Amino acid sequence: MPDPRSPAIARALRTLAGLASLAFGGLSQAQAPAAGSPGSIYTCTDASGRRLTSDRFIPECADRLQLELSPGGSVRRRIEPALSPQQQAERDQRRKDEERAEAQRRDERRRDLALVARYPDAAAHDRRRAEALAQAEAEIGAARKRLAELAEARRKLDGELEFYSKDPSQVPAALKARLAENTSAVALQERLLKEQVSERQRIDARFDEERQRLDQLWGVSRPAVPSRVR
Repeated sequence: MPDPRSPAIARALRTLAGLASLAFGGLSQAQAPAAGSPGSIYTCTDASGRRLTSDRFIPECADRLQLELSPGGSVRRRIEPALSPQQQAERDQRRKDEERAEAQRRDERRRDLALVARYPDAAAHDRRRAEALAQAEAEIGAARKRLAELAEARRKLDGELEFYSKDPSQVPAALKARLAENTSAVALQERLLKEQVSERQRIDARFDEERQRLDQLWGVSRPAVPSRVR
């Protein structure tokens, strides 16, 4: 068996070690971004604030933004730093938040355009408010009228009921049914009246809110006409 301490064996071992080192270095370089275009210039600012420039990817800036430039100085590629899972999740969340905010701005813009198209001026908005309030007032008036009718009907029923005041057990079933129906109808109309009064308040509040926004939109979309010079 050859003696491992012989010069030939030692030289062979050194050669193998060198080859292994080259192979390991090749693996390390494989982790870097793909090679850029011919003539590219890489530039970045390292952790100590130094501006670095090279004709290949700069390992010292693997954790920060690096630019690949053309020979003329224009940006060919932005090489983003490698992110940890937490940093990646935070960046994804920021992107989602920005997209959500942008979608909200687009929705608001569409609503503004639709609002101005529906109400091109104050007169149109005032007219629509009056129509909506008139409809609510009509419903309120109808509920109050019905309550008055039910109150009159109840007075008549109470008059019939008075006949049996000495012996309530003799009250006819039909009269009891009409009294119950009257009570239920009154409760229903009172609920409807309360809802319509609330609806009238909601209409006023909605048109007030629209008017505030429209005043801003009209001011933007309808610049003041300069007065004539006298």
